[in-house]
Amino acid sequence: MIIVFALLALGVLVGANWYLWRRLFRDTTRSAGPARRAGAALIAGGWALAVGALVAERAGAPFWLQQVLAWPGFLWLALSVYLLLAVVAGEVVRPLLRRFLERRARASAAAPADAEPVPAGVAATRAPAAEGARAPERAPEPAHPGAPPEDAPGPSRRLFVSRVVAGAAATAAVGTVGYGTYGVLRGPRVKRVTVPLAKLPRAAHGYRIAVVSDIHLGPVLGRDFAQKVVDTVNSTQPDIVAVVGDLVDGSVKNLGPAAAPLRRLRAPSYFVTGNHEYFSGAEQWVEEVRRLGLHPLENARTELPYFDLAGVNDIAGESEGQGPDFGRALGDRDTARACVLLAHQPVQIHEAVRHHVDLQLSGHTHGGQLWPGNFLAAAANPTVAGLERYGDTQLYVSRGAGAWGPPTRVGAPSDITVIELAATRA
Repeated sequence: MIIVFALLALGVLVGANWYLWRRLFRDTTRSAGPARRAGAALIAGGWALAVGALVAERAGAPFWLQQVLAWPGFLWLALSVYLLLAVVAGEVVRPLLRRFLERRARASAAAPADAEPVPAGVAATRAPAAEGARAPERAPEPAHPGAPPEDAPGPSRRLFVSRVVAGAAATAAVGTVGYGTYGVLRGPRVKRVTVPLAKLPRAAHGYRIAVVSDIHLGPVLGRDFAQKVVDTVNSTQPDIVAVVGDLVDGSVKNLGPAAAPLRRLRAPSYFVTGNHEYFSGAEQWVEEVRRLGLHPLENARTELPYFDLAGVNDIAGESEGQGPDFGRALGDRDTARACVLLAHQPVQIHEAVRHHVDLQLSGHTHGGQLWPGNFLAAAANPTVAGLERYGDTQLYVSRGAGAWGPPTRVGAPSDITVIELAATRA
């Protein structure tokens, strides 16, 4: 079954890229030549870099090689998505543009017949000097700036339309990916959300929790990005910081220096693992964040002055015997106290409801990261982003501070969320 799925996926990938090459290079050139060969090399080379970047990261290749492959490879992943979407959208524009040019050509050809009559005396003065002489012929004007003349053969007009649509598609795709990449590299913006909790005492009204998820330090986002995150968190002056997983994509050996700015977090900071920690050596990273001054909550709970703060391991830890244990984290607590749970994946909300958690803080989805990825994320998660209620439990999902794979976000801007708790007791 896995082989059949893999072959099907490969077939779709090859078909989609052949379609891209056809629309962007074959249909925009008159015959086989350097442009078509360059287009084939660009598409094949881009995917070779993308696959190489993914394999190098997962296989633990030398970090310098991961860095060399990551930027072009991951950016091609994002660019290919939007090239495909733009070219598909161009299929709607293509016949409309062709009809528009044809109408302009017909209107231009009919214009002399509709011209105002010229008086006889004037016409005589404009007659040829000698019988049988003819005025020099003039090439008809193009129907549209840059378009072929109306009497040009059909393929010329099709070529013009193909070039216009392909150029517009490429411009839209490059612009989208460029702006989405700039949005990630400039650093996350602060989002503020008020969450009322029925069990919260009045003394805790206005208590602030900075939620940081999915930083994804790795071969693309490094120490400078971590420093931006830390500076942004500190600027919000939270009471505590909750780092809810997917801090890194790589080993402590390679990324320890990149994570070092976390020691500058001013508020008490707590950490739970995400699925990517288990691809990167979770035990070593737990020890590293502890060394940096964060408090790991490995299926554990701490009693803060106004509420309980608990954390569970990510589901991915089950393969290593370190999966989430809600009973251990929440089983013997005083249910009269409010409880906030840190859990990387939103799907863990169902266990949180069963254990009478008041608020779960999660990440993992990236809000879809690259539209229309939000629809895929919605199919796999109960909440993609924002605050929702499940019975007596509320779930807040952050879009995350960084990005995985392409350092690009479209339709899902990165954020650091400041949760302000509100007491509802009279």
